[in-house]
Amino acid sequence: MSAEAVTTLTAGHVERSFRSMASPVQLRVVRPGSDAERHLDRAEDIIRSVERHCSRFDPASALSQANAAPDAWHVVPDVLADAVLEAARAHHETRGVFDPRVLGVLLAWGYDRSLPFGTDLALPAAVPVPAGKDEGEEAVAPGRAALPLPPWRPEVVTDGGLRLLHLGGLPIDLGGIGKGLAVRWAAAELVGAGDGVLVDAGGDQHLAGAGPDGPLWRVGVQDPHGGGQPVLVLDVTDTGCATSSTLLRRWRAGGIPVHHLLDPRTGTAGGKGLVAVTVVAPDPAWSEVWAKTLFLAGADAVAAHAEHLGLAAAWVRQDGTIGTSSSMDPAVIWRRDRA
Repeated sequence: MSAEAVTTLTAGHVERSFRSMASPVQLRVVRPGSDAERHLDRAEDIIRSVERHCSRFDPASALSQANAAPDAWHVVPDVLADAVLEAARAHHETRGVFDPRVLGVLLAWGYDRSLPFGTDLALPAAVPVPAGKDEGEEAVAPGRAALPLPPWRPEVVTDGGLRLLHLGGLPIDLGGIGKGLAVRWAAAELVGAGDGVLVDAGGDQHLAGAGPDGPLWRVGVQDPHGGGQPVLVLDVTDTGCATSSTLLRRWRAGGIPVHHLLDPRTGTAGGKGLVAVTVVAPDPAWSEVWAKTLFLAGADAVAAHAEHLGLAAAWVRQDGTIGTSSSMDPAVIWRRDRA
């Protein structure tokens, strides 16, 4: 166990906290059993393994090595092979709206390293302001291949016990889905650790069993405009929860605002009129995928898209108004009417 992790014991629960994947991570077990520490060790190990192998910001990671030659075969650890397969499934299920190959545009905008993102962070990027666009409109990266790209079909094969990966010709960013998968796999390691468990990696969550104060877990949905009060409070259990938001990862490239939620169909910063979308779904990785997919639908289409997909979703528009889908409404125990 890393010396950086801090474990706190109380009469009712055990909690371990550390940083990984550029996020604060919290593992909590409610009314823990005698072997809860062993479960926590395994859960921490899997999260750190995802960071070690699936980060594009670490030049020594398996993903970085594959990205350096995306048109070649690479021997990779299981955790990366499995993550790429799940990302490919998400690409197929969302009909290309989820596409890890947006990395090329993000790099063109200057998002080439892990940074303390915040409002008006300036990154060096040669992205001109297109003629006729005012500040605040969508930014378009130069030098991008024709969009949309053809369907992504990475290959993973097993040969003599080794996992071999071919990315299909372009480098990728596993970012959000990688974090969601880390939460999924860590939660699996906590099964049986106690009466209830929480895995929280920078807001990507899995909540199971009984919460610390009752049969459900109470979740506050953060105000994406930066206020101290949540916009919604939910009661949930045995589910994942994830939010796609422009609160932190936004900056200025070529003098205009951009953010990391990029629409692969257009090569622009997507989600017009929205600042955040939260999805509650059984799996934390798919909560992340669907939250991003709904965000890219934009304020005008997000409600219809959520209803069509049957997703429990909530969204916050740029004007501060809050929307929820009919599948989310039963979980909402409090909402703020307006920013």
